Amino acid sequence: MRSMRISFFLVAGMAALWTGCGPDSQPAAAPVAEKVASPKPADDSRFFPKTDLVETKVIDSELMGKKFMPGGTLAHYKRGTVEFDMFVAKTTDGAYLLPDWSKVLTDAKLVASFGGYYGTDAGRPVFVFARGKWIVGIAGLQEKDADAEARVLANRIE
Repeated sequence: MRSMRISFFLVAGMAALWTGCGPDSQPAAAPVAEKVASPKPADDSRFFPKTDLVETKVIDSELMGKKFMPGGTLAHYKRGTVEFDMFVAKTTDGAYLLPDWSKVLTDAKLVASFGGYYGTDAGRPVFVFARGKWIVGIAGLQEKDADAEARVLANRIE
């Protein structure tokens, strides 16, 4: 009986030693993900009408100052005393960004003919719509004028 007890404690002690010498029981810390730089958006100036065009700029991210917007191309126009902007940004599906725009635009109203929204952002009128993979907009024009410019721009986008 005594030899059984000694054998039992010897086996139990060895088992404790073996499990104590194994790998850490705590899971390894997840590796820190490095921030991957998004590729710079392409210069899509080719889509913008040339009449009254002052300049175009490629914006790396947060087009129109919106955190939910990717980078894209911004065109600035001047027609007499009226200045306005047009923008285009390629996404996986432009329609996914429309709900975000409807939330940030004051008095946003659905423009059924485009499936987009017209409203004001920081006191400036904005008309935004999706065209396939593109999110497209006109800023600085009243609705009737923005609609006319949007039709021209929409026809130029694939």
